[in-house]
Amino acid sequence: MSSDVKESFAFRSEGRPESRPEPRPAPAPVSGPRPPAPRAAEPARPGPTALAAKVRTMAPSMTRSMQRVAEAVASDPAGCAQLTVTGLAERTGTSEATVVRTSRLLGYPGYRDLRLALAGLAAQQESGAAPAVTADIAVDDPMTDVVAKLALDEQQTLADTAAALDVAQVEAAVSAMVAARRIDVYGVGASGLVSQDLAQKLLRIGMVAHSHVDPHLAVTNAVQMRAGDVAVAITHSGRTVDVIEPLRVAFDRGATTIAVTGRPDAEVAQYADHVLTTSTARESELRPAAMSSRTSQLLVVDCLFIGVAQRTYETAAPALSASYEALAHRHSPRPRGR
Repeated sequence: MSSDVKESFAFRSEGRPESRPEPRPAPAPVSGPRPPAPRAAEPARPGPTALAAKVRTMAPSMTRSMQRVAEAVASDPAGCAQLTVTGLAERTGTSEATVVRTSRLLGYPGYRDLRLALAGLAAQQESGAAPAVTADIAVDDPMTDVVAKLALDEQQTLADTAAALDVAQVEAAVSAMVAARRIDVYGVGASGLVSQDLAQKLLRIGMVAHSHVDPHLAVTNAVQMRAGDVAVAITHSGRTVDVIEPLRVAFDRGATTIAVTGRPDAEVAQYADHVLTTSTARESELRPAAMSSRTSQLLVVDCLFIGVAQRTYETAAPALSASYEALAHRHSPRPRGR
């Protein structure tokens, strides 16, 4: 039996995942809750550079057997690119079905497509184009090393996020925000700071936008959402109840919902029409998730803001200039008293 036939048989034996429907039309206001809908569009197949980012992002939420497959392809793309589906299953101590499921979770139709990406990633590494993995920050590192390591980690996080971000989802989210009557942004903790950043930027170009970091106020405001409004939830884990609850309420009221998360398979995605995936640097004792996720979240919300500003430039530019002028006197040096 050929490896291609085995791959197909292995996947069928595990059951085919549900296919996603076409993007849903803007819903009419509803009196009762609506069931969660799958995301609007199938994400693009990751290229070689995005593959490494995808593995780093998805591995923590995989099963242990799938993690072994992901770790193998990330650590030795050249070697794994030479293996059949059976060979990789034997090397990782898993099954052919696990290899196929891992390939699909990483964004590839099948293992053959993953092998092509692995070959491309291996070629990049041989040419020196692949970024190096930085070391963890130690408690006794001198400040010069701390600065250098943090800078490299931030660069890697931004590169991973940009490589894995589904541009079609970003454009769809921007279109919804441009047409929105109002935009509510939910986030708590470090993600709450990012939500405030996005709302502030949108306000300065004339959009009606509000950040809700208090979970009670977030839910009571979400109750007033309806079709034509947009709700944005920011949560790295994708499991933050204080963020998921208002997003679910907004979703049930017919608003267009957007999730910015590092775990696209987590609960928050069930109530999101558009999911924007963030990446994070490797966490350590001195670099927790709240710190490492913030950089990628800020990149995503900046992409949303710039996209909205581009499409509303005729009104956004004058509004931005007016806000600068209104604050200009606060930046002038005060005369010293005698």
